[in-house]
Amino acid sequence: MSYFAGDYDVAVIGAGHAGCEAGLAAARLGMKTLIFSISLEAVANMPCNPHIGGSSKGHLVREIDALGGEMAKNIDKTMIQIKMLNTSKGPAVHSLRAQADRKRYQMEMKHTLEKQDNLSLKQAEIVDIKIENNMVKSIETSVGAIYNVKAIIVATGTYLKGKVFIGDFTQESGPDGVFPANKLSEALKRAGVNLVRFKTGTPARINKKSIDFSKMEVQKGDVDIIPFSFEDKMKNFDQVDCYLTYTNAETHKIIRENLHRSPLYAGVIEGTGPRYCPSIEDKVVRFADKERHQVFVEPIGIDTDEMYIQGMSSSLPEDVQIAMYRTLPGLEHCEFTRPAYAIEYDCIDPADLKLSLEYKKISGLFFAGQTNGTSGYEEAACQGLIAGINASQKIKGKEPLILDRTEAYIGVLIDDIVTKGTNEPYRMMTSRAEYRLLLRQDNADLRLTEKGHEVGLISDERYEKFIKKRERIEEEKDRLQNTIIKPSEEVNEFLKSVGTSEISTGTRLSELLKRAEITYASLEAIDKNRPDLPEQVKEEVEIQIKYEGYIKMQEAQVEKFKKMERKLLPEDIDYNNVKGISLEARQKLNKHKPHSIGQASRISGVSPADISVLLVCLQTKK
Repeated sequence: MSYFAGDYDVAVIGAGHAGCEAGLAAARLGMKTLIFSISLEAVANMPCNPHIGGSSKGHLVREIDALGGEMAKNIDKTMIQIKMLNTSKGPAVHSLRAQADRKRYQMEMKHTLEKQDNLSLKQAEIVDIKIENNMVKSIETSVGAIYNVKAIIVATGTYLKGKVFIGDFTQESGPDGVFPANKLSEALKRAGVNLVRFKTGTPARINKKSIDFSKMEVQKGDVDIIPFSFEDKMKNFDQVDCYLTYTNAETHKIIRENLHRSPLYAGVIEGTGPRYCPSIEDKVVRFADKERHQVFVEPIGIDTDEMYIQGMSSSLPEDVQIAMYRTLPGLEHCEFTRPAYAIEYDCIDPADLKLSLEYKKISGLFFAGQTNGTSGYEEAACQGLIAGINASQKIKGKEPLILDRTEAYIGVLIDDIVTKGTNEPYRMMTSRAEYRLLLRQDNADLRLTEKGHEVGLISDERYEKFIKKRERIEEEKDRLQNTIIKPSEEVNEFLKSVGTSEISTGTRLSELLKRAEITYASLEAIDKNRPDLPEQVKEEVEIQIKYEGYIKMQEAQVEKFKKMERKLLPEDIDYNNVKGISLEARQKLNKHKPHSIGQASRISGVSPADISVLLVCLQTKK
């Protein structure tokens, strides 16, 4: 028996990393918001790895923070180890990665949701959504509660018709044994939403007391701790150690001998798995020439002895898993607490979305996270934030927030999945960003805080602090560019001591700083009038001066990109009536309905010749 449960602005279906950000953003923007989780124990769960950030993913977390999201603050509160990756390379690829206390991360995020004004967190399975005249109207729970809503954000992760595989064993299930969401898939199909089948997996967990860490390499955190959030000041804390071990010939032999027992290779699993995070059996088959693969052993919390074995996800039977895990140095006597498993689930074709993450054919229906065919907590969270913002903007009658490829990794991710679609779980990587020297993690606040403030998620107080920081960066750059150092004995002694050539004429401090051997910190030896500045300001000044030439080159490339993005295409254009473009281009353009010439040029199957025809067509229309 159904009953009416109330009127709301936004309903978020799912409370994983996408759902949490979506719900918080909508509520903070004044929307009366509901978040539904199939189990409140699964709010902000980390069913796969127990860490946040990593290469390129750390960029996303910083961008979420700069726009006013929560993930950075939550990991800063609950981390047990932190490390800056890729420090031997340039600043464009530096990226923070933190081990989380998995339970504390969940509890802290759940409590944040519970405390948030305008937000109600409820445990329920959504079984139906009502659409009238291609607009969302209401949602219904499994116990018959009907809520009228103005916008829906579907953020169901891997729960939609989730199915777990461990060898011959299969079970309808979401991650970690939580119930799957089966009826929502059918409701989406009835609404005309196209669904596809993807697959992901997770490694086994092992009891710490059964591991011999003396046979492994210790992986320690950084001494100098840098937080994810631009607002946080991180203090030292007792960091836990992680460990590194390797597979070997015996591991690979066991896997090869049992491939016939893998549902992945037996053809039982229908879904497409992630290319860049494959199972261990997939690695052994695809990289047959490799003698070993890295395996990281990571704690999942302070108050538990469960250890996560990164790099060993598998769908092989449990007895095979135990045998192969025990071939690794240090894991010879390991005891499983949870076996590895593969999980298959329904998701949508993200090419059916607008860049705002609204479904093209249904007004007010938004999608975010793994249900859009992506993988990773950080990829999910940034989509949730954008969906929450844009659902709120739509209700307010305002333009959506759309970040382009030159503004943020978030913009790259969304443009990739919406413009190109994806035939496998999409993972963010630095190589996907053409303008990565401009899209560094250190300058995410300079790129996005203003947008977060305009939308309404960045407070006036935080915005004023940001303006002050930006001013101090410019003032210090000006000072270094206008301060000339004379070629004194003291100066040349310093230059010799750091391994760079002496000067014979007056030289600007900014020119000296551009030398590879000189850092902003070391320059203090001859820079007598240096102001006392925060570390974030110093870092930004050094990067902007050292890489000035390369930055200007990318800025010129960006201007060309923007020029094509500003050439807007009408939404109602029928490309079948455009003479001169190929049949494939017509089909792809009619499906995607790109908003600009720039977006059209990134659609697979649309050639440069087709773009030239569209440009002529636009000019003729003008």
